Amino acid sequence: MTLRNRITLLTLALLVSSLLVLGAVVYATLRSYLFSGIRPELEAALSQIESAIDDPNVLSRLDALSRISPNLYAQLVRAFGDLHSLGPTSREFFTVRILTSPNLGSSNFSVSLRDLERVWRGELIYTRASIQRDNLPSLNVQVIAKRLKADPFGQGELQDFILVVGRPLDSVSLVLSRWLQVYSAVAVVVLLLAALLAQRLVRRTLEPLEWVARKAEAVSQKPEALPEPQGKDEVAALIRSLNRMMARLESTWQAQTQFVADASHELRTPITAILGHVSFLLRRTPLTEQQRESLEVVVRESERMKKLVTDLLELSKSGNWKLHMGAVHVPTLLEQIQEEYARSFEGRIELEVPENLWVQGDPERLHQVFANLVSNAIKARATRVRLVARDVSAGAVVRVEDDGEGIPAEHLPRLFERFYRVDKARDRERGGTGLGLAIVKTIVEAHGGRVWVESTVGKGTTFSVSLMRATAPQPQLR
Repeated sequence: MTLRNRITLLTLALLVSSLLVLGAVVYATLRSYLFSGIRPELEAALSQIESAIDDPNVLSRLDALSRISPNLYAQLVRAFGDLHSLGPTSREFFTVRILTSPNLGSSNFSVSLRDLERVWRGELIYTRASIQRDNLPSLNVQVIAKRLKADPFGQGELQDFILVVGRPLDSVSLVLSRWLQVYSAVAVVVLLLAALLAQRLVRRTLEPLEWVARKAEAVSQKPEALPEPQGKDEVAALIRSLNRMMARLESTWQAQTQFVADASHELRTPITAILGHVSFLLRRTPLTEQQRESLEVVVRESERMKKLVTDLLELSKSGNWKLHMGAVHVPTLLEQIQEEYARSFEGRIELEVPENLWVQGDPERLHQVFANLVSNAIKARATRVRLVARDVSAGAVVRVEDDGEGIPAEHLPRLFERFYRVDKARDRERGGTGLGLAIVKTIVEAHGGRVWVESTVGKGTTFSVSLMRATAPQPQLR
Protein backbone atom coordinates (compact mmCIF):
# COMPACT_ATOMS: atom_id res chain seq x y z
CA MET A 1 0.00 0.00 0.00
CA THR A 2 1.35 3.42 -0.96
CA LEU A 3 2.05 6.18 1.53
CA ARG A 4 -0.70 8.26 -0.08
CA ASN A 5 -3.32 5.57 0.54
CA ARG A 6 -2.10 4.95 4.09
CA ILE A 7 -2.37 8.64 4.99
CA THR A 8 -5.81 8.89 3.38
CA LEU A 9 -7.09 5.80 5.21
CA LEU A 10 -5.62 7.00 8.50
CA THR A 11 -7.32 10.37 8.07
CA LEU A 12 -10.65 8.72 7.30
CA ALA A 13 -10.25 6.33 10.25
CA LEU A 14 -9.66 9.28 12.60
CA LEU A 15 -12.66 11.09 11.12
CA VAL A 16 -14.89 8.01 11.49
CA SER A 17 -13.79 7.61 15.10
CA SER A 18 -14.45 11.28 15.78
CA LEU A 19 -17.90 11.10 14.19
CA LEU A 20 -18.77 8.00 16.21
CA VAL A 21 -17.64 9.56 19.48
CA LEU A 22 -19.41 12.84 18.66
CA GLY A 23 -22.60 11.00 17.67
CA ALA A 24 -22.57 8.92 20.87
CA VAL A 25 -22.05 12.00 23.04
CA VAL A 26 -24.74 14.03 21.27
CA TYR A 27 -27.17 11.08 21.31
CA ALA A 28 -26.64 10.51 25.03
CA THR A 29 -27.01 14.23 25.74
CA LEU A 30 -30.17 14.56 23.64
CA ARG A 31 -31.69 11.44 25.21
CA SER A 32 -30.89 12.67 28.69
CA TYR A 33 -32.40 16.05 27.87
CA LEU A 34 -35.60 14.53 26.47
CA PHE A 35 -36.03 12.22 29.45
CA SER A 36 -35.21 14.97 31.91
CA GLY A 37 -38.37 16.83 30.84
CA ILE A 38 -40.60 13.79 31.45
CA ARG A 39 -40.05 13.32 35.18
CA PRO A 40 -41.22 16.81 36.28
CA GLU A 41 -44.32 16.35 34.12
CA LEU A 42 -45.09 12.98 35.74
CA GLU A 43 -44.42 14.28 39.25
CA ALA A 44 -46.74 17.25 38.63
CA ALA A 45 -49.51 14.94 37.37
CA LEU A 46 -48.96 12.65 40.37
CA SER A 47 -49.33 15.56 42.78
CA GLN A 48 -52.40 16.81 40.92
CA ILE A 49 -54.15 13.42 41.17
CA GLU A 50 -53.12 13.00 44.79
CA SER A 51 -54.63 16.38 45.66
CA ALA A 52 -57.84 15.65 43.72
CA ILE A 53 -58.32 12.33 45.50
CA ASP A 54 -58.28 14.18 48.82
CA ASP A 55 -61.09 16.50 47.63
CA PRO A 56 -64.18 16.36 49.95
CA ASN A 57 -66.42 15.99 46.90
CA VAL A 58 -66.72 12.30 46.02
CA LEU A 59 -67.41 13.08 42.36
CA SER A 60 -64.25 15.12 42.18
CA ARG A 61 -62.32 12.20 43.64
CA LEU A 62 -63.67 9.79 41.05
CA ASP A 63 -62.93 12.28 38.28
CA ALA A 64 -59.37 12.98 39.49
CA LEU A 65 -57.63 10.77 36.90
CA SER A 66 -59.41 12.41 33.99
CA ARG A 67 -58.12 15.90 34.79
CA ILE A 68 -54.51 15.21 33.84
CA SER A 69 -52.98 16.00 30.43
CA PRO A 70 -54.40 13.96 27.51
CA ASN A 71 -50.96 12.64 26.65
CA LEU A 72 -50.61 11.04 30.09
CA TYR A 73 -51.99 7.76 31.37
CA ALA A 74 -52.98 7.09 34.99
CA GLN A 75 -54.21 4.12 36.99
CA LEU A 76 -55.20 3.62 40.62
CA VAL A 77 -54.89 0.03 41.84
CA ARG A 78 -55.76 -1.61 45.13
CA ALA A 79 -52.89 -3.62 46.46
CA PHE A 80 -53.20 -6.53 48.82
CA GLY A 81 -50.39 -8.01 50.83
CA ASP A 82 -48.61 -8.03 54.15
CA LEU A 83 -45.19 -6.44 54.19
CA HIS A 84 -44.03 -8.87 56.84
CA SER A 85 -45.22 -11.95 54.95
CA LEU A 86 -43.96 -11.11 51.47
CA GLY A 87 -41.84 -14.02 50.38
CA PRO A 88 -39.22 -14.23 47.63
CA THR A 89 -41.82 -15.42 45.13
CA SER A 90 -44.34 -12.68 46.07
CA ARG A 91 -47.29 -15.07 45.94
CA GLU A 92 -49.04 -13.20 48.77
CA PHE A 93 -49.05 -9.87 46.91
CA PHE A 94 -51.52 -8.90 44.15
CA THR A 95 -53.31 -5.81 42.78
CA VAL A 96 -56.79 -4.95 41.53
CA ARG A 97 -57.52 -2.02 39.21
CA ILE A 98 -59.83 0.57 40.73
CA LEU A 99 -59.74 3.73 38.58
CA THR A 100 -58.10 4.55 35.19
CA SER A 101 -57.76 7.61 33.02
CA PRO A 102 -60.18 7.69 30.06
CA ASN A 103 -57.44 7.23 27.43
CA LEU A 104 -56.23 4.04 29.10
CA GLY A 105 -59.54 2.23 28.56
CA SER A 106 -59.45 -1.43 29.49
CA SER A 107 -55.67 -1.63 29.18
CA ASN A 108 -53.30 -1.98 32.09
CA PHE A 109 -49.81 -0.86 32.90
CA SER A 110 -47.40 -3.76 32.67
CA VAL A 111 -45.27 -2.90 35.69
CA SER A 112 -43.11 -5.66 37.09
CA LEU A 113 -44.26 -7.21 40.35
CA ARG A 114 -40.89 -6.44 41.91
CA ASP A 115 -41.35 -2.71 41.24
CA LEU A 116 -44.87 -2.84 42.72
CA GLU A 117 -43.48 -4.47 45.83
CA ARG A 118 -40.96 -1.64 46.15
CA VAL A 119 -43.80 0.86 45.88
CA TRP A 120 -45.81 -1.13 48.44
CA ARG A 121 -42.86 -0.80 50.79
CA GLY A 122 -43.02 2.98 50.46
CA GLU A 123 -40.57 3.78 47.63
CA LEU A 124 -41.28 6.27 44.88
CA ILE A 125 -40.19 4.54 41.66
CA TYR A 126 -39.41 6.05 38.26
CA THR A 127 -39.01 3.34 35.65
CA ARG A 128 -39.85 2.03 32.20
CA ALA A 129 -43.00 -0.01 31.55
CA SER A 130 -45.45 -0.84 28.80
CA ILE A 131 -49.18 -0.74 28.18
CA GLN A 132 -50.66 -3.86 26.63
CA ARG A 133 -53.44 -2.83 24.22
CA ASP A 134 -56.00 -5.02 22.47
CA ASN A 135 -55.32 -5.50 18.75
CA LEU A 136 -52.62 -2.83 18.91
CA PRO A 137 -48.86 -2.91 19.52
CA SER A 138 -47.79 -2.41 23.10
CA LEU A 139 -46.99 1.14 24.09
CA ASN A 140 -43.69 1.95 25.80
CA VAL A 141 -44.13 4.44 28.63
CA GLN A 142 -42.09 6.08 31.36
CA VAL A 143 -43.98 5.71 34.66
CA ILE A 144 -43.86 7.03 38.17
CA ALA A 145 -45.61 5.10 40.96
CA LYS A 146 -46.38 5.92 44.59
CA ARG A 147 -48.24 4.29 47.47
CA LEU A 148 -50.91 6.43 49.09
CA LYS A 149 -53.90 6.19 51.44
CA ALA A 150 -57.19 7.40 50.02
CA ASP A 151 -60.99 7.02 50.18
CA PRO A 152 -62.04 7.55 46.56
CA PHE A 153 -65.57 6.21 47.05
CA GLY A 154 -66.34 8.16 50.25
CA GLN A 155 -66.73 5.13 52.48
CA GLY A 156 -65.23 6.94 55.42
CA GLU A 157 -62.20 4.64 55.64
CA LEU A 158 -58.73 5.23 54.17
CA GLN A 159 -57.27 2.34 52.25
CA ASP A 160 -53.90 1.59 50.66
CA PHE A 161 -53.62 2.21 46.92
CA ILE A 162 -50.86 2.42 44.34
CA LEU A 163 -51.05 5.32 41.91
CA VAL A 164 -49.25 4.84 38.56
CA VAL A 165 -48.84 7.70 36.06
CA GLY A 166 -47.15 7.16 32.71
CA ARG A 167 -46.13 9.10 29.63
CA PRO A 168 -45.68 7.47 26.18
CA LEU A 169 -42.14 7.45 24.80
CA ASP A 170 -43.18 7.47 21.15
CA SER A 171 -42.29 11.13 20.71
CA VAL A 172 -38.92 10.66 22.38
CA SER A 173 -38.15 7.57 20.31
CA LEU A 174 -39.29 9.38 17.15
CA VAL A 175 -37.01 12.36 17.87
CA LEU A 176 -34.05 10.08 18.61
CA SER A 177 -34.73 7.95 15.53
CA ARG A 178 -35.04 10.98 13.26
CA TRP A 179 -31.86 12.44 14.74
CA LEU A 180 -29.99 9.19 14.10
CA GLN A 181 -31.18 9.13 10.49
CA VAL A 182 -30.18 12.73 9.86
CA TYR A 183 -26.85 12.32 11.63
CA SER A 184 -26.06 9.11 9.72
CA ALA A 185 -26.85 10.75 6.39
CA VAL A 186 -24.77 13.82 7.26
CA ALA A 187 -21.91 11.59 8.47
CA VAL A 188 -21.91 9.63 5.20
CA VAL A 189 -21.85 12.84 3.15
CA VAL A 190 -19.08 14.25 5.36
CA LEU A 191 -17.04 11.04 4.96
CA LEU A 192 -17.42 11.08 1.17
CA LEU A 193 -16.42 14.73 0.95
CA ALA A 194 -13.60 14.14 3.42
CA ALA A 195 -12.33 11.17 1.39
CA LEU A 196 -12.21 13.26 -1.80
CA LEU A 197 -10.67 16.22 -0.02
CA ALA A 198 -8.14 14.07 1.86
CA GLN A 199 -7.10 12.28 -1.32
CA ARG A 200 -6.62 15.55 -3.17
CA LEU A 201 -4.88 17.20 -0.22
CA VAL A 202 -2.54 14.25 0.30
CA ARG A 203 -1.79 14.12 -3.42
CA ARG A 204 -0.94 17.81 -3.50
CA THR A 205 1.11 17.45 -0.32
CA LEU A 206 3.13 14.51 -1.64
CA GLU A 207 3.59 15.86 -5.17
CA PRO A 208 6.82 17.69 -4.23
CA LEU A 209 8.21 14.52 -2.64
CA GLU A 210 7.29 12.50 -5.73
CA TRP A 211 9.02 15.17 -7.82
CA VAL A 212 12.12 14.80 -5.65
CA ALA A 213 11.97 11.01 -6.08
CA ARG A 214 11.72 11.34 -9.88
CA LYS A 215 14.63 13.76 -10.00
CA ALA A 216 16.72 11.57 -7.72
CA GLU A 217 15.90 8.52 -9.87
CA ALA A 218 17.02 10.42 -12.96
CA VAL A 219 20.40 11.19 -11.42
CA SER A 220 23.14 9.04 -12.94
CA GLN A 221 25.58 6.93 -10.97
CA LYS A 222 27.74 10.00 -10.51
CA PRO A 223 26.08 12.24 -7.87
CA GLU A 224 24.53 15.37 -9.34
CA ALA A 225 22.71 18.24 -7.67
CA LEU A 226 18.91 18.33 -7.80
CA PRO A 227 17.22 21.52 -9.00
CA GLU A 228 16.14 23.44 -5.90
CA PRO A 229 12.55 24.80 -5.92
CA GLN A 230 11.67 28.27 -4.75
CA GLY A 231 10.41 28.67 -1.20
CA LYS A 232 11.38 27.76 2.31
CA ASP A 233 9.09 24.83 2.99
CA GLU A 234 10.07 21.35 4.16
CA VAL A 235 10.51 20.04 0.61
CA ALA A 236 12.97 22.79 -0.29
CA ALA A 237 14.88 22.09 2.93
CA LEU A 238 14.94 18.38 2.06
CA ILE A 239 16.32 19.05 -1.43
CA ARG A 240 18.99 21.36 -0.04
CA SER A 241 20.00 18.65 2.43
CA LEU A 242 20.11 16.06 -0.37
CA ASN A 243 22.24 18.37 -2.51
CA ARG A 244 24.69 18.90 0.34
CA MET A 245 24.85 15.15 0.90
CA MET A 246 25.40 14.47 -2.83
CA ALA A 247 28.09 17.16 -2.93
CA ARG A 248 29.93 15.29 -0.18
CA LEU A 249 29.37 12.00 -2.02
CA GLU A 250 30.67 13.51 -5.25
CA SER A 251 33.77 14.78 -3.47
CA THR A 252 34.37 11.33 -1.99
CA TRP A 253 33.70 9.67 -5.34
CA GLN A 254 36.15 11.95 -7.13
CA ALA A 255 38.78 11.39 -4.46
CA GLN A 256 38.32 7.62 -4.68
CA THR A 257 38.43 7.63 -8.48
CA GLN A 258 41.54 9.80 -8.49
CA PHE A 259 43.23 7.60 -5.90
CA VAL A 260 42.54 4.40 -7.87
CA ALA A 261 43.75 6.00 -11.09
CA ASP A 262 46.92 7.38 -9.49
CA ALA A 263 47.64 4.12 -7.69
CA SER A 264 47.12 2.14 -10.88
CA HIS A 265 49.49 4.38 -12.82
CA GLU A 266 52.10 4.26 -10.08
CA LEU A 267 51.89 0.48 -9.76
CA ARG A 268 52.29 -0.24 -13.45
CA THR A 269 55.87 1.10 -13.55
CA PRO A 270 57.36 -1.12 -10.78
CA ILE A 271 55.42 -4.15 -12.05
CA THR A 272 56.81 -3.61 -15.56
CA ALA A 273 60.29 -3.27 -14.09
CA ILE A 274 59.90 -6.48 -12.08
CA LEU A 275 58.72 -8.39 -15.15
CA GLY A 276 61.62 -7.03 -17.20
CA HIS A 277 64.30 -7.99 -14.71
CA VAL A 278 62.82 -11.44 -14.01
CA SER A 279 62.54 -12.13 -17.74
CA PHE A 280 66.19 -11.10 -18.13
CA LEU A 281 67.25 -13.47 -15.35
CA LEU A 282 65.28 -16.34 -16.89
CA ARG A 283 66.84 -15.77 -20.32
CA ARG A 284 70.44 -14.71 -19.59
CA THR A 285 71.58 -16.30 -16.31
CA PRO A 286 72.27 -19.90 -15.34
CA LEU A 287 69.70 -20.97 -12.74
CA THR A 288 69.07 -24.00 -10.66
CA GLU A 289 65.73 -25.75 -10.99
CA GLN A 290 64.44 -24.27 -7.74
CA GLN A 291 65.52 -20.74 -8.73
CA ARG A 292 63.78 -21.09 -12.09
CA GLU A 293 60.57 -22.27 -10.44
CA SER A 294 60.65 -19.32 -8.01
CA LEU A 295 61.23 -16.81 -10.82
CA GLU A 296 58.38 -18.34 -12.86
CA VAL A 297 56.07 -17.87 -9.86
CA VAL A 298 57.20 -14.22 -9.67
CA VAL A 299 56.43 -13.79 -13.38
CA ARG A 300 53.00 -15.39 -13.05
CA GLU A 301 52.01 -13.32 -10.03
CA SER A 302 53.39 -10.15 -11.62
CA GLU A 303 51.33 -10.78 -14.75
CA ARG A 304 48.25 -11.24 -12.56
CA MET A 305 49.07 -8.03 -10.68
CA LYS A 306 49.50 -6.20 -14.00
CA LYS A 307 46.08 -7.39 -15.18
CA LEU A 308 44.54 -6.38 -11.86
CA VAL A 309 46.04 -2.88 -12.12
CA THR A 310 44.78 -2.61 -15.70
CA ASP A 311 41.28 -3.64 -14.67
CA LEU A 312 41.28 -1.18 -11.77
CA LEU A 313 42.32 1.58 -14.14
CA GLU A 314 39.50 0.61 -16.50
CA LEU A 315 36.93 0.79 -13.70
CA SER A 316 38.26 4.11 -12.44
CA LYS A 317 37.77 5.59 -15.90
CA SER A 318 34.33 4.03 -16.42
CA GLY A 319 32.56 7.26 -15.50
CA ASN A 320 34.67 9.24 -18.01
CA TRP A 321 34.68 6.84 -20.94
CA LYS A 322 34.30 8.45 -24.33
CA LEU A 323 32.31 5.88 -26.24
CA HIS A 324 32.60 6.15 -30.00
CA MET A 325 29.07 5.02 -30.75
CA GLY A 326 28.12 3.76 -34.14
CA ALA A 327 26.57 0.85 -35.99
CA VAL A 328 28.44 -2.37 -35.17
CA HIS A 329 28.08 -5.44 -37.41
CA VAL A 330 27.50 -8.29 -34.93
CA PRO A 331 28.61 -11.18 -37.19
CA THR A 332 31.94 -9.44 -37.87
CA LEU A 333 32.46 -8.71 -34.17
CA LEU A 334 31.78 -12.30 -33.12
CA GLU A 335 33.92 -13.72 -35.94
CA GLN A 336 36.84 -11.66 -34.62
CA ILE A 337 36.30 -13.12 -31.15
CA GLN A 338 36.13 -16.64 -32.61
CA GLU A 339 39.33 -16.17 -34.58
CA GLU A 340 41.16 -14.65 -31.62
CA TYR A 341 40.46 -17.52 -29.21
CA ALA A 342 40.34 -20.44 -31.64
CA ARG A 343 44.15 -20.47 -31.84
CA SER A 344 44.67 -21.30 -28.15
CA PHE A 345 41.37 -23.03 -27.33
CA GLU A 346 41.38 -26.80 -27.68
CA GLY A 347 37.59 -27.00 -27.92
CA ARG A 348 35.12 -25.58 -30.43
CA ILE A 349 33.78 -22.03 -30.73
CA GLU A 350 30.58 -21.99 -32.78
CA LEU A 351 28.70 -19.03 -34.24
CA GLU A 352 24.97 -18.73 -34.78
CA VAL A 353 24.13 -15.18 -35.82
CA PRO A 354 21.97 -13.56 -38.52
CA GLU A 355 24.00 -12.03 -41.31
CA ASN A 356 22.32 -8.63 -41.29
CA LEU A 357 22.35 -7.83 -37.54
CA TRP A 358 23.61 -4.44 -36.40
CA VAL A 359 23.74 -2.93 -32.91
CA GLN A 360 24.47 0.52 -31.59
CA GLY A 361 27.76 0.69 -29.70
CA ASP A 362 31.50 1.21 -29.49
CA PRO A 363 33.17 -1.68 -31.36
CA GLU A 364 36.28 -1.68 -29.15
CA ARG A 365 34.29 -1.81 -25.90
CA LEU A 366 31.87 -4.46 -27.22
CA HIS A 367 34.86 -6.53 -28.32
CA GLN A 368 36.17 -6.25 -24.75
CA VAL A 369 32.80 -7.46 -23.38
CA PHE A 370 32.52 -10.62 -25.48
CA ALA A 371 36.25 -11.40 -25.26
CA ASN A 372 35.92 -11.34 -21.47
CA LEU A 373 32.90 -13.65 -21.52
CA VAL A 374 34.56 -16.13 -23.89
CA SER A 375 37.72 -16.06 -21.78
CA ASN A 376 35.66 -16.87 -18.68
CA ALA A 377 34.00 -19.78 -20.51
CA ILE A 378 37.42 -21.20 -21.44
CA LYS A 379 38.63 -20.82 -17.84
CA ALA A 380 35.54 -22.77 -16.70
CA ARG A 381 36.98 -25.82 -18.56
CA ALA A 382 34.42 -25.67 -21.35
CA THR A 383 34.93 -27.85 -24.42
CA ARG A 384 32.30 -26.07 -26.51
CA VAL A 385 31.43 -22.38 -26.64
CA ARG A 386 28.52 -21.05 -28.70
CA LEU A 387 28.08 -17.38 -29.64
CA VAL A 388 24.39 -16.99 -30.45
CA ALA A 389 22.79 -13.71 -31.55
CA ARG A 390 19.07 -13.09 -31.87
CA ASP A 391 17.12 -10.21 -33.37
CA VAL A 392 14.32 -9.40 -30.91
CA SER A 393 11.65 -6.71 -30.87
CA ALA A 394 13.42 -4.57 -28.28
CA GLY A 395 16.85 -4.84 -29.95
CA ALA A 396 19.39 -7.63 -30.14
CA VAL A 397 20.49 -10.29 -27.63
CA VAL A 398 23.89 -11.98 -27.82
CA ARG A 399 24.36 -15.16 -25.77
CA VAL A 400 27.68 -16.76 -24.78
CA GLU A 401 26.90 -20.40 -23.99
CA ASP A 402 29.40 -22.95 -22.62
CA ASP A 403 29.35 -26.50 -21.31
CA GLY A 404 31.79 -25.83 -18.49
CA GLU A 405 31.64 -26.41 -14.75
CA GLY A 406 28.68 -24.13 -14.11
CA ILE A 407 28.08 -21.74 -11.22
CA PRO A 408 26.08 -22.55 -8.05
CA ALA A 409 22.80 -20.66 -7.83
CA GLU A 410 23.70 -18.86 -4.58
CA HIS A 411 26.57 -17.06 -6.34
CA LEU A 412 24.60 -15.76 -9.35
CA PRO A 413 23.09 -12.60 -7.71
CA ARG A 414 26.56 -11.29 -6.76
CA LEU A 415 28.47 -12.44 -9.80
CA PHE A 416 28.86 -8.92 -11.28
CA GLU A 417 30.14 -7.34 -8.05
CA ARG A 418 33.69 -6.09 -7.96
CA PHE A 419 36.27 -8.56 -6.59
CA TYR A 420 33.62 -11.25 -6.14
CA ARG A 421 34.87 -14.76 -6.91
CA VAL A 422 32.95 -18.03 -6.88
CA ASP A 423 36.07 -19.97 -5.87
CA LYS A 424 38.88 -17.63 -4.83
CA ALA A 425 41.62 -20.25 -4.90
CA ARG A 426 40.61 -21.60 -8.32
CA ASP A 427 40.18 -18.13 -9.83
CA ARG A 428 43.57 -17.05 -8.53
CA GLU A 429 45.20 -20.09 -10.13
CA ARG A 430 43.54 -19.26 -13.46
CA GLY A 431 44.58 -15.60 -13.35
CA GLY A 432 41.23 -14.11 -12.42
CA THR A 433 41.04 -10.72 -10.66
CA GLY A 434 37.33 -10.62 -9.83
CA LEU A 435 36.88 -7.45 -11.89
CA GLY A 436 36.19 -8.78 -15.37
CA LEU A 437 32.43 -9.21 -15.03
CA ALA A 438 32.14 -5.88 -13.20
CA ILE A 439 33.78 -4.24 -16.21
CA VAL A 440 31.45 -6.13 -18.54
CA LYS A 441 28.39 -4.88 -16.67
CA THR A 442 29.71 -1.30 -16.63
CA ILE A 443 30.35 -1.30 -20.38
CA VAL A 444 26.99 -2.87 -21.25
CA GLU A 445 25.07 -0.41 -19.04
CA ALA A 446 27.00 2.48 -20.59
CA HIS A 447 25.56 1.27 -23.93
CA GLY A 448 22.04 1.34 -22.47
CA GLY A 449 21.87 -2.46 -22.39
CA ARG A 450 21.62 -5.21 -19.80
CA VAL A 451 23.60 -8.34 -18.95
CA TRP A 452 22.41 -11.40 -17.01
CA VAL A 453 23.52 -14.94 -16.34
CA GLU A 454 21.94 -18.41 -16.18
CA SER A 455 23.86 -21.43 -15.00
CA THR A 456 23.51 -25.05 -13.91
CA VAL A 457 26.29 -26.80 -12.05
CA GLY A 458 27.82 -29.51 -14.21
CA LYS A 459 25.97 -28.44 -17.38
CA GLY A 460 27.32 -25.00 -18.19
CA THR A 461 26.68 -21.27 -18.09
CA THR A 462 25.00 -18.76 -20.39
CA PHE A 463 25.70 -15.02 -20.32
CA SER A 464 23.17 -12.87 -22.21
CA VAL A 465 23.75 -9.29 -23.34
CA SER A 466 20.95 -7.10 -24.66
CA LEU A 467 21.87 -4.14 -26.87
CA MET A 468 20.03 -1.53 -28.88
CA ARG A 469 19.55 -2.41 -32.53
CA ALA A 470 20.97 -0.14 -35.23
CA THR A 471 20.34 0.20 -38.94
CA ALA A 472 23.04 -0.78 -41.39
CA PRO A 473 25.08 2.24 -42.55
CA GLN A 474 24.62 3.38 -46.12
CA PRO A 475 27.56 2.65 -48.43
CA GLN A 476 29.60 5.73 -49.22
CA LEU A 477 30.39 6.57 -52.85
CA ARG A 478 33.86 7.78 -53.70
